[in-house]
Amino acid sequence: MDRLIVRFGLVASVLAMFLIFISSYAGDAVGNNEITGPLPQIVKAPNLNKQFNWAGENVPNTPDAKERLDTELLSNSYYHSSTLQYIKRANRFFPTIERILAEHGIPDDFKYLAVAESGLLNVSSHASAKGFWQFRKLAGKEYGLEINDEVDERFHVVKATTAACKYLNWLHRKFGNWTDASAAYNVGPTAYKRQMKAQNEASFYDLNLNRETSKYVFRLIAIKEIMSQPEQFGFYIDPEEKYQPMDNYYEVEVAESVKNWGDFAHTHGTTYRELKRYNPWLRDNHLTVIKNRYLVKVPRS
Repeated sequence: MDRLIVRFGLVASVLAMFLIFISSYAGDAVGNNEITGPLPQIVKAPNLNKQFNWAGENVPNTPDAKERLDTELLSNSYYHSSTLQYIKRANRFFPTIERILAEHGIPDDFKYLAVAESGLLNVSSHASAKGFWQFRKLAGKEYGLEINDEVDERFHVVKATTAACKYLNWLHRKFGNWTDASAAYNVGPTAYKRQMKAQNEASFYDLNLNRETSKYVFRLIAIKEIMSQPEQFGFYIDPEEKYQPMDNYYEVEVAESVKNWGDFAHTHGTTYRELKRYNPWLRDNHLTVIKNRYLVKVPRS
C-alpha cells in the first residue's frame, strides 16, 4: 500500500509540473501574440467612438442609443456563419438592388434592410410575408406584384425591389425621415403612428416599442457597419469565395400556357432546378397564361 501511495504521488507531481509548464507557455504565447493555431480567438468589443448614421441621419449620442447599437453590433459581428453568408450573397444581389434603389431616390443604405428582412434569401415568414423584402400578399398586390398559386413576384428580385422602393418612398412622405420610415417598415405604419401618438414622441430613438422594432434600426446600422467594412470586424473573404452574379442567361418571352416547366427547361437546354433557380417567382410546375406575358430567364449551358 505504501509503495502504491508513493507511485501515485510521483505521477501526480509529474502531471502538476506538466500542467504548470503548459499554462506558463500558453500565457507567454498569448501575451506575445505568438499562438498560430485556431484557438484562442480574438474577441473584441466594437468601436463605438464614432458618429453612426442610417441613410444619412445621425444616431443620437446618448447612453441608451449607444448600448442598443452595441448589442446589435456584438450580436451580428459574432454571428459568424450568417454574417459570412450575407457578405457572400451580397456580391450576387447588391448590384441589382443598388441600381433600383438609386433609380427611385432611395438611400443606398436600404440594401441592408433586405439583408435584415431575409438574409438575401427568398424566405417565407410565419406571418406569410415572403421574398427578399418580406411583403405580405395584400401589400404586395397593392404595390403592383402579381401573386397567385403559379406566379409570386414577391420572389422576383427586380419587381419586388421596385415595389419596396415605392413603399419606402410612401413611408418617407408619411413620417418625414428615413429612420422612422424604416421602423414603420418593420412594425407597420398604422401601429407605428399609434405608438407615436400614445407616447407623444416624434422620433424612433425616443419611443418605447416592442423588442423587435426597438432594435430594428440598430440592427440595420450594425449590418451596414459590418458588411461595408468586413475586415474591421474580422471577416476576410477572397473575391472568388463570394457568390457570383447569375448573369449568364437569355430571356424567353412566354405568351402561351406552359404545361410543364421541366419539358420547357429541357427544350431550352437546361434543367428544371436551374430554371427555377433563375426564376424563383415561378411557384408551380406549370403556368396558365390568360392575358399577361412573362419574361423567363434561361441559363446558358
